[in-house]
Amino acid sequence: MKYRLHIFASFFLLIFFFSAKLVLAQTKVAPDKYWVAFRDKLNSSYSIERPSEFLSPKAINRRIKYNIPVDEFDLPVNQNYIDSVKALGLQVYYASKWLNGILVYSKDANLVNEVKKFDFVVDFLKTKPQTENQIVEKKLEESTEPTYKFVEMKNSANNIYDYGYGLNQIEMLNGNKLHNEGFNGKGVLMAIMDAGFYKVNQLKAFDSLWTNKQILSSKDFVDMDSTSWDADSHGMKVLSTIASNLPGKFVGTAPKADFILIRTEDAGSENIIEEFNWVAGAEHADSLGADIIHSSLGYSNFDDTAMSHTYADMNGDFAPSTIGADIAAQKGILVVVSAGNEGNDAWKYITAPADADSVLTVGATDRYGYYAYFSSMGPTPDGRIKPNVAAQGLNSTVISTTGEVSTSSGTSFSGPIIAGMAASLWQARPELSNMELISAMQNNASQSTKPDSLLGYGIPDFYMAYLYPTKIENLEQNREILVFPNPSTGNFEIKFSKVPIQKTVQIDVINLNGRVLETRNLTIDNDNKLDFSGLNNVPNGMYFLRIQAGEQAYKLKMLKQ
Repeated sequence: MKYRLHIFASFFLLIFFFSAKLVLAQTKVAPDKYWVAFRDKLNSSYSIERPSEFLSPKAINRRIKYNIPVDEFDLPVNQNYIDSVKALGLQVYYASKWLNGILVYSKDANLVNEVKKFDFVVDFLKTKPQTENQIVEKKLEESTEPTYKFVEMKNSANNIYDYGYGLNQIEMLNGNKLHNEGFNGKGVLMAIMDAGFYKVNQLKAFDSLWTNKQILSSKDFVDMDSTSWDADSHGMKVLSTIASNLPGKFVGTAPKADFILIRTEDAGSENIIEEFNWVAGAEHADSLGADIIHSSLGYSNFDDTAMSHTYADMNGDFAPSTIGADIAAQKGILVVVSAGNEGNDAWKYITAPADADSVLTVGATDRYGYYAYFSSMGPTPDGRIKPNVAAQGLNSTVISTTGEVSTSSGTSFSGPIIAGMAASLWQARPELSNMELISAMQNNASQSTKPDSLLGYGIPDFYMAYLYPTKIENLEQNREILVFPNPSTGNFEIKFSKVPIQKTVQIDVINLNGRVLETRNLTIDNDNKLDFSGLNNVPNGMYFLRIQAGEQAYKLKMLKQ
C-alpha cells in the first residue's frame, strides 16, 4: 500500500482493499482465538462530520495541523455487528476500526463456525501456499549475555547532559548538539509497543519519568489489562535507550518526551495474533494523540507455519501489521520500526511492518558506524530502499533488569535510539509533517546520495537535519566555498566567496560512516579564507567537511591522500 493511495474515495474501496489484501477473516490467529472481519461500517451511529465523538482532542488537532481529513478508517466498528457476535457466546477481546473487525475467544469450534453465517462477516481465508522452507525466528533477539566491558568516553564539557556510557550512540548522530540547543523531546508524545516493560515503575533510571508525569498511560493487549510492569523486560530496555536519565551513567535520546507504553507481544509464543495486537495498539496510540509510534517488533514466521510470511509478502501490502503501520502514518504519526535481526540468518531480509513504505525503518551499526552483521537487509521485493537509516545496535547501552547500566545488541535498540532523536528533532521543527521528518533524516545522513540495502541512507546527522531539514547545501556545485588543494595531504585552505555573517566557524571532519573524527573552531581572515592544517591522524580516504557559521551550515567532500 503506497502512502499516496491511503485516502480512499469511498467506503466501498475500503472494503475491496481489505478483501483483496488482508485475505483474512473468521480466521484462527492463535489457540482458541479468531479474527472476525466485517464487510462494512454501514448504518454506523457515528459520522466523520462529528469526530469529537470518537477521536480525542489531541488526535483531532494532529489531523488539523497536518491537514489530514477524518475518514472511514477513523469510524468505530459497527457496534451492532459486535453485539451480534457476542450474543452467540463468544468473548470479544477488542475491535479494530482500521482493519474493521474484532478479536474473539472461544473453545467451541462449532460456535465459531456460526459466526460466518452472518451476512456482515466477510468469508475468506488465507490460503497462500507455503512453498518455501520456513524457519521460526523470534523477533525479540538480543544478546543473551550482556557485557559490562564498556569503552570509556569522556563527555564534552559543552554538552548539557552527561551521557555516561550512552555518549557514543548519541554523539554519532550529532544528537548531543540538538540537546544542547534545548531540544530533548519535551512536548512530544511517543507510544512504544513491545513485549512488556518489566519494573519500569521501580527502576531508578525511570524515576524522572514518574516524577515529571511523563508516562501518561499503559495498556496490555495480551493480558487485556492496564499493567505491563510484570511482563517481559524487552520493552523496558527499549525505553531506556530513549528515556533513561542517570547523569554520568546513561542518558537517553529524548529524556523529556512523554510516553504511552503498550504491550502487544506475547514473548512466549509466535502467532499472527500479535500482528492484530500491533494494529490495535497503534489505534490506541492514535486515539490518545501520539506523535510517534516506535516498535522493535517484527513478523515473518510463526509457530503455525501455514500463517507464515515469505519474503515476497514484504511488499508493503500484505501483512496486517504493515497495513496498520501505513494507516498510522496516514494519520500523521511518525512510525519508527526496527529492521529486524535476520541479516545473518536464512531469512536475511526485513520483517513486517518494516516493509511499510511510509514508516522509518532502522538498521544497526557497530559503535564506529559500520554495518552490524545481524541487521536485516533490504531491499523490499518490489525494489524499495530499506532500511531507511541506521544507528548503533551492536552493544548498545541499555538498562538491565537489575537497574544497572548494561549492553545489548539488536535493531531493537538502534530503532528507539533513532525514535528518541526524531522526537527531539520534531520538537525543534514542529512545522514538519511525519513524512517531511523522514526526508530530513534521510537527506542529512551519511549515505544520502548513495543509499544501499544494508544501512539505507546511512547514519542521520540530527543537528544538520535541524538546520537544514529540506536539503544540505552542496558547495562543490555553487562554489561559495572552495577547498584547495583537494585532494590534500591533510593541510588545506578553505576559501569563502562571500564572508558568512559569523566569521568564527566550526569545522567537523566526518568519515563516510557519519562519525565526527575532529572538530575545530577557526576564524576567517581578511582575505575570506582560513587555513586547516595537521589533519595527519586520520587515514587516507574520502571525508566530509561540515562547516557551521552561525545559522549557516554547509557540507562538502575532501579527499586525503
